[in-house]
Amino acid sequence: MRRLIPPNPLAQREELLRKVLPPLIMVVVLVVEVLISQLRDLRLEFWAHLLFYGIAGPTVTFFALDWIAEGARARASAEAELRGLYEELSRSHEQLQHIQALMRDLTEAGDLGAVLEVGARGAKRVSGAGRASVRLPGGLEATATGSAEAHHPLRAELLTGGWLELQLPRPPTPGDEALAHALAAEIGTAAQAAWQRTQDLMTLHSVDDSIRAERNMRRLLLRVTGTMAERAGADFRAVYLMDQDGVLRPEAVQVGHDALPPSGASVPAFAQRVAQAAEPLRATPDEAEAFEWGDSAIGFPMRDEAGLVGVLILGHAEAGAFAEANMPLLALMASQAALGVRNARAYLYSEELAISDERTRIAREIHDGVAQSLAFCAIKLDVVARQIHSDPERAEAEVRAAGALLREQIQEVRRSIFALRPINLEKYGLLDTMRMYVQDFGEQNKLRTALDISGEVALSKGDEAILFRILQESLNNVAKHAAASSVTVTLEGGPCWLQLRVQDNGRGFDPEQISGRVSSAGGLGLTQMRERMESRGGEYAVVSEPGRGTLVEARLPQVG
Repeated sequence: MRRLIPPNPLAQREELLRKVLPPLIMVVVLVVEVLISQLRDLRLEFWAHLLFYGIAGPTVTFFALDWIAEGARARASAEAELRGLYEELSRSHEQLQHIQALMRDLTEAGDLGAVLEVGARGAKRVSGAGRASVRLPGGLEATATGSAEAHHPLRAELLTGGWLELQLPRPPTPGDEALAHALAAEIGTAAQAAWQRTQDLMTLHSVDDSIRAERNMRRLLLRVTGTMAERAGADFRAVYLMDQDGVLRPEAVQVGHDALPPSGASVPAFAQRVAQAAEPLRATPDEAEAFEWGDSAIGFPMRDEAGLVGVLILGHAEAGAFAEANMPLLALMASQAALGVRNARAYLYSEELAISDERTRIAREIHDGVAQSLAFCAIKLDVVARQIHSDPERAEAEVRAAGALLREQIQEVRRSIFALRPINLEKYGLLDTMRMYVQDFGEQNKLRTALDISGEVALSKGDEAILFRILQESLNNVAKHAAASSVTVTLEGGPCWLQLRVQDNGRGFDPEQISGRVSSAGGLGLTQMRERMESRGGEYAVVSEPGRGTLVEARLPQVG
């Protein structure tokens, strides 16, 4: 549709003058000449002509020139107005480009600090301010400055509770105020989105830490689902795991702060539907009512590479309580929980294997060590019974040998029992447990012991258990094989590594020839201890020579 341009009054008047004025002048001149010609006196005709042409002509010329000048002034004013409009449009276009660039940069900013820096620079560029500052509650702030002097502050509130302040080189206009509020709204929205992303990452990090640190299946699930429930605002959570027969069974159920016994809980039909769908679902009103804990529920399948691990369900007392925006994050956390379940099951399986191996080893050592020695003592005593009358001196020597062998085996049994005692790392912590163990070890084995601890210790629970097991095995090897009189244990914590050193003054050995030696207590050879350390990102080394004692060094990375 063509746009109708309103008529210009000045142009209409000029057009009218061009069409009407010449004929009108001619008519007036003719009329005046006719009238003057009626006069019979030449003097009167002269004065009539002089009066008419001396007054009417200049008057008409004056008004005509005035109209022409007014038109020129109007055109000049219109041209100036057009130039101003063009310059204003150019500034608006440039400002719009800066705003678009600012919005793009805000979208691409990776974290909250980057959002504030981008916002401050963009606000300064868009508004033409000499200085721009963005501040959030808590003291987080970014400032962009320029060379231009500015002494007129203009502040606008952000949606997140902070503010945007501009230092303008001129008094702020209503347009400046509107622009400042628009910029504050964009920066506040971007800051809120960045803060939400940061919260999501922190939540995932918390879940990941829970999975790494916790080996107890039920505590792990309650911790992970607790984080999810806090994130989603849920007041009921339950986990149903798939057993070896492919049947869902309740593993962890909690309402508010009260954990319910899983054995008394049934598997709802909604959990079965989530397992079959293999995707997040919302419960229907009938399914939600079946929980008896709320009017809304969402379910997430827990899957890993092998398939479905279980189903995780969150519930709330109010209908429609769960926001759609939280679903992707919660689904990702459910996947993380599936990895935690797999790790916990693998840990339980490895513990069962370790217990079975330990029982086999103890049985073998009893059979090969203590049992053989006791049988040998029994044979010696039978010999003594036959020789006691015929050869008393030989019988006495045999009794002494049997007694020495029995005392040696008693010491071996005591050493094994000491090494096998359960150590409560969680109760006492690594350092206190080490102090007690090293002291008891010296008393049990009649050795001089020294313990030197320096620096900070920052290991995960799993790494602490591995390091303490290395200490146990190393000291047990000292007692069993080194024939040492003293042993020194050093624990040194650095910014990146924690190093354990066990040094004895015993007879030493060639590590190349005895690398697979197994202790009598823990069942770990030197090769196995090295493998355990390397599996945790650590290092393990044994330095020894015959007659020069043995040094065991183990290093683990500190938790950052």
